[in-house]
Amino acid sequence: MRGKFARIVLASVAVALLAMFAAVGDVGGAAVQEKAATNAEVKIDNFSFGPTALTVPVGTTVTWTNRDDIPHTVVSTDGVFKSKALDTDDKFSFVFSKPGTYPYFCSIHPKMTGQVIVQ
Repeated sequence: MRGKFARIVLASVAVALLAMFAAVGDVGGAAVQEKAATNAEVKIDNFSFGPTALTVPVGTTVTWTNRDDIPHTVVSTDGVFKSKALDTDDKFSFVFSKPGTYPYFCSIHPKMTGQVIVQ
């Protein structure tokens, strides 16, 4: 009788351990999905930033890509970030670690403006 009882207990423990490992795996998957969601892109095309306004969570890396045939820059109005002149297909990235509104412009073409809203 003890042998049968021991096998039942061991089987129950094994099922519980498998459930715990499955739950840990789900947590890891959620972390990967959350990490993937912390990247955003802005295209520079036809003398404009698109999207013009971008709302992202704290910790997001925003990457600007120049799709125009002429150079552009990405410069925050409050001096938080500043890119070099970006030629066609060049990229500039910045990690937004604090909440706030970050207006920016192209220093070569100041009428080109955008903003990143970090929540």
